[in-house]
Amino acid sequence: MNKTRIAVAGAGIIGRAHIDVLLNSPTCALAAIVDPSPAAEALATRCGVPLFASLAELNAADRPDAVVLATPNALHVPQALACLAAGLPVLVEKPIAPTVAEAETLVRRAEDSGIPVLVGHHRAHSPIMAKARDVIASGQLGRLVGVMGSATFYKPDHYFVDGPWRSQPGGGPILINLIHEVHNLRMLCGEIVAVQAFSSNAVRGFAVEDTVVINLRFASGALGSFFLSDTAACARSWEQTSQENKAYPSHDDEDCYVLTGTNGSLSVPTMRLKTYPRPEDRSWWKPFEAGTVGMVRDDPLKHQMEHFGRVARGEEAPLVSARDGLNNLRVTEAIVEAAARGCAVALA
Repeated sequence: MNKTRIAVAGAGIIGRAHIDVLLNSPTCALAAIVDPSPAAEALATRCGVPLFASLAELNAADRPDAVVLATPNALHVPQALACLAAGLPVLVEKPIAPTVAEAETLVRRAEDSGIPVLVGHHRAHSPIMAKARDVIASGQLGRLVGVMGSATFYKPDHYFVDGPWRSQPGGGPILINLIHEVHNLRMLCGEIVAVQAFSSNAVRGFAVEDTVVINLRFASGALGSFFLSDTAACARSWEQTSQENKAYPSHDDEDCYVLTGTNGSLSVPTMRLKTYPRPEDRSWWKPFEAGTVGMVRDDPLKHQMEHFGRVARGEEAPLVSARDGLNNLRVTEAIVEAAARGCAVALA
């Protein structure tokens, strides 16, 4: 088959990750790199593809089949709108937009145009997440009661020196990191209908949060609690437990989610499962039947790119649509509001 030609806009950390996946894809090919920075020239030369300073230059010279936008958050909406205007399917990195209002504009345009937009919540393509959803759907846990989750890690000082915007409003772990967790929690537990939160910047003293604790209510009636911090030296985060991103050391004895139901619990990503063998005789005085759910580990970015190729070819609908990206952003904005106001915030 002829490979689907995909251009990548943005040659930063996540852009380079998409480029590496494309260079090794059996069905997609890297068509070009779009980035005005001097460093991008060497990368394009190494990859053997043309470099363009803008999407307009790309479309005028060498129109691809689709585009990946791995650019700064503030550029996501205008660049995605430009791709839609050119009739190009687009993969927009998370968050879909800096604000809900901007995201709503993109969602309307995408749905009106019929041109597919895939949002880069890559954990939606994780085999671990797929298996966890299967366990919940199977009924082994009984009725879902709630989830306890965490994303705790320590970002070094140079992370903020290299990107000063990360120490300013909009650059904290709620928008950068928590939005991944929100999508995971929605996949596992359903829609989030209300949130409460406390936030703190006591450790670093930046103009943005470094630690947040969150309570969640799901449409099913299940409840959740979540601890987020980018200044907590703790390995209970997806990156440090899933083994999906080799840039992070792995701690295979840790979990970042524990899902509990009326008949048992599942810890993710170790996939340790504890259930009562006889639901009619369940009690905290009775022992659990304990085991580990079998599953495979594989790079979700690779699966996401193969899916995007099928989306661009019209073979599949986006697994994470523009509206999904908007709904994730609504939850993060509600969490920011709840922390600022000190009260529960309901989501429509």
